[in-house]
Amino acid sequence: MDIHDYIIVGGGTAGCILANRLTASGRHSVLMLEAGTNAGSLWISIPAGFSKLLVDPRFNWQFETVPEANTLNRRIAVPRGKGLGGSTLINGMIYVRGQPADYDHWQSLGATGWSWQDVEPYFRRLENYPGSDPARGHEGPMHLTEVAHRHPLASALLDAAREDGQIINPDYNGASQEGFGYYQVVQHRGRRWSIVDGYLNPARHRRNLTVRTGAHVLHVDLDEARRCTGVTYRKDGQVHQAHAAKEVILAAGAVQTPQILELSGIGAPDILARAGIPLQHALAGVGEHYIEHFCTRMNWRVQNARSLNELTRGWRLARAVAEYFTRRTGILTLGTGLVSGFVKSRPGLAAPDVQYFFMHASYANAAERILDHLPGMTLGVAQMRPQSRGSIHIRNADPLAGPLIRPNFLAQPEDQDSLIGGMQLARRIMAQPAMARYVDHEMSPGPDTQSHAQWLEFARSNGQTIYHPIGTCHMGTDAQAVVDPQLRVQGLSGLRVIDASVMPAMISGNTQGAVMMVAEKGADLVLADAG
Repeated sequence: MDIHDYIIVGGGTAGCILANRLTASGRHSVLMLEAGTNAGSLWISIPAGFSKLLVDPRFNWQFETVPEANTLNRRIAVPRGKGLGGSTLINGMIYVRGQPADYDHWQSLGATGWSWQDVEPYFRRLENYPGSDPARGHEGPMHLTEVAHRHPLASALLDAAREDGQIINPDYNGASQEGFGYYQVVQHRGRRWSIVDGYLNPARHRRNLTVRTGAHVLHVDLDEARRCTGVTYRKDGQVHQAHAAKEVILAAGAVQTPQILELSGIGAPDILARAGIPLQHALAGVGEHYIEHFCTRMNWRVQNARSLNELTRGWRLARAVAEYFTRRTGILTLGTGLVSGFVKSRPGLAAPDVQYFFMHASYANAAERILDHLPGMTLGVAQMRPQSRGSIHIRNADPLAGPLIRPNFLAQPEDQDSLIGGMQLARRIMAQPAMARYVDHEMSPGPDTQSHAQWLEFARSNGQTIYHPIGTCHMGTDAQAVVDPQLRVQGLSGLRVIDASVMPAMISGNTQGAVMMVAEKGADLVLADAG
C-alpha cells in the first residue's frame, strides 16, 4: 500500500502551502493529490489572461448555482481553479487582509486562537510587500505590489471620491481599511505570482514530497474506531488507495471539501440518504453555512477618454502586447480591479461594509468578461460581510457530478440595505465635478432606478458572485461546527480540513489572502500535534 505521513487532498492555495510547510523539516512524508492537471498556458503568467482561463475547462471546474428566486432563477457562475495552483491560476490577483474586527468576530463565534492578534503574524509571514512598514511582511514567499497601471479615469475617480468627502488611503492593508486607492495584487515584475510560484516550486525537489495530478479523490477511508486511515482515488481510469500514517488533510476548497466528506458518508443523515450513501459519521453542518460575496456592476458610458473596450482591440492591442513583452507594463498587467474603495454605505457604521472595484472598462457579458465596443467604465459594488447563508451539497453519489450550490443571496434585509446603499453612494461619487468631463451617461442601472424596490430588482437581475465561497465546514463550538479550532473534524481522528470552508464568517474583502493565512496557521497546528 502507498503509505505517507500526511495526505493532502487538493493542490490549490491551501494545499500548496501545506505541502511546503509540512515537508520543510524533512521529517514527514507528504502526498498531495490534485484532481486537475499540471497543464501549462501562456495566459497563466500574464495577469490579463485570467479572462481566457475563466472559460477554459482545463483550468476551471465551471460550477454554477442552482436557480433561485432571490436572483430571478438565473444560473450564476461559480468558478473554481482546476490544476496545481487552484484558483490562484485564474483569479483577479487582488490581495486583501480584511479588517481586524473580522477575526475577532471569528473568535467570538468559538474559533478560539483565531483573533486578529493570533492571525496577523501569519499575514506578515506570507507577504513580500515593498517598503519598510513594520505592519506588513517584506520577506515572505508571496510577492505583492500595488497595481502599476495608471489611467485618467482612475485619477478622476480618486479626485471624485475626495470631493465627496471620502478618505484617500495609500494602504488598505495597513492601519485602516477605509478609503480609496489602488489595489494590491499578487504579482512580481508584471507577472502573476501564483501559489505554485511562491510555495510549491521551492518544495518540489524534496524527496519527502510526492505530487500526483489527475488524481480525483472518491472518498476518505474510515476504520471502525472512527479514525481516517487514508483516501481512495481514481487516476488514469484506475482506482487506488493511499494510507496516511498521521493525518488526511482536506484542502479542496469550500465547494469540493464538503462534497468529498458527503461522498465519504460524513454529513447530515438526510442528505446522505437522499444520495444513496451509507452513513459513516453524522455531522449536520457539512455543506451548510455557505457564504459568498455578491457583486453588482454599475456602468457608465465614457467620453473624452479611451477605455479598455477600445484599447484591447486591433492595432492598440498589438501595441499593448508589444509593451508587455518588452517591459512587463501596460494593460496586460491588469486583473479584475484597478481602483479600490472600502466605504460605509450609510452614516453611523463603525467600519466599511461595502467594497468597490473600479475598471476603465464595461462588459457586454460580465460573467465571461466580454467587453463592450464603445468606451465605458464599471464600478463593481459588493457588500463585504453578508448575513445570508446558503448550502453546498452533493447532487448524487457520483463523485464526478458537480454539487448543488445554493447561495441564497440577498435573503437578509441587511444584505439588501447595505448593497443598495453602496450603489447609491457610487452614483453620488460618479456625479462629482471631477468625473463630469468623462461621464456621458449612466448605462446600468440607469437614472430611472431610484426607489429601494428598483435598486433591489437591479441587484437581483445583475449581480454575480466574485468567487469567494467560504464556510461550508466552518470551525467553532456550535452545534453545526464541522471542525474544532484546531481544524480537526468533529468526532473523528486523523482528519482535518484546512481551506476556505473552515471560515466561520466572511472577511471584509477578497478571500485569497485569508485562505493563505488559514493554511499557514493550519500547518503550524498540524506540526504542533506531530510534536
